[in-house]
Amino acid sequence: MNQMWLWFLNRGTGVVLLGLMTLTVVLGIWTTTGRAGRGMPRFVTQQLHRNLSLVSAVLLVVHVAAAVLDSYVTIDWVDAIVPFIGSYKPLWLGFGTLALDLIAVTIVTSLLRHRMNERLWRGLHLLSYGAWGVSVVHGLGIGTDALAPWSWWVTVLCVAAVAIAWTIRFVGGWVQGAKA
Repeated sequence: MNQMWLWFLNRGTGVVLLGLMTLTVVLGIWTTTGRAGRGMPRFVTQQLHRNLSLVSAVLLVVHVAAAVLDSYVTIDWVDAIVPFIGSYKPLWLGFGTLALDLIAVTIVTSLLRHRMNERLWRGLHLLSYGAWGVSVVHGLGIGTDALAPWSWWVTVLCVAAVAIAWTIRFVGGWVQGAKA
């Protein structure tokens, strides 16, 4: 049976995930700056952040399932959960697994947010930044198109978007603190 479609599904979801996760991170940064309400109420950006996170999580499950079900390389379900133990490109696959685990912690703690201390939840939610970062590394190391010009530019644009959002947040916070 030709399972080439699993390979394409895996590749496609990986690229789309990078874009969706980047938008989710940027929106998360934007909503915490306090300036997200300019022209749009804060609850709208927060809901968009949550919905993009949900779509990303579902797509991540599809991405992992396609990788495991594809028989071209051997990736077991345990390899998708426990980092750095897989036989296929263990370092790069491990980064993807680590990202999955960090995202799982972020999802579970977000679902339990109302039962948690706000400071603890916020600290654990910051793991999503690490998940985004290691997923970028995962894609660069294991992605079959990672060095193709279009893929490289997608990655550069995503990294730039997060870097710009972080810069605006911290420089903006510093400038506002200096004015006070």
